[in-house]
Order: sequence, then C-alpha cells, then structure tokens
Amino acid sequence: MQANGVPEKVTMDKSGANKAAIDEINANREKPMVVRQVKYLNNIVEQDHRAVKRITKPMLGFKSFQSAKNILAGIELMHMIRKGQMMMEGADKMSFAEQFYALAE
Repeated sequence: MQANGVPEKVTMDKSGANKAAIDEINANREKPMVVRQVKYLNNIVEQDHRAVKRITKPMLGFKSFQSAKNILAGIELMHMIRKGQMMMEGADKMSFAEQFYALAE
C-alpha cells in the first residue's frame, strides 16, 4: 500500500488475521476499504497468479529482494499487456512486443 496507495476494494480469503489488519486500517480512514471475503473471488485472484508461480518455481529462489522485485514486475507487466490492461495511448493498435518496447522509449 505504501508503493501503490490504498485500494478501494480488497479481496481475500477467510483469514481472520488479514481481516483484522484491514479493519484496523479502516478504523483510521475517512472512506473505508471494501473487504470482499468471498471464496470464489479469491480463487480468481489466486488463479491469476498461477502463471507467475509456474515461471518462478524453476528459478529455485532469488539471490536478492531487488532481483525478485524486478523479475516479478516484468512478469506482471507482460501479463497486463497480454490481458489488455496496459494504459497507453494507441495500445489497442500495437502488438504485445510493440507495447513492451514502447515502454523503453
């Protein structure tokens, strides 16, 4: 939340500890976050991360936190491009590779 800001909605499993932490954050906020503890929604979120797990498992871990952060950010970026979630002018007319290379310009 420090890097990306506080979300409007949070989807989580039925973990009581996670719910308690969000409730504590919400107690100090003017507009509280909506907490969605629905098994179906959490399964969708977990399913989306399966591809990341498949790619990182053969790596046998990361040597540093920075390298893990960089690799995971790249994997997530490629998934966002593939899913059409890239917010870039003219992205709908570009191929996946063109969108990726446009970030380096």
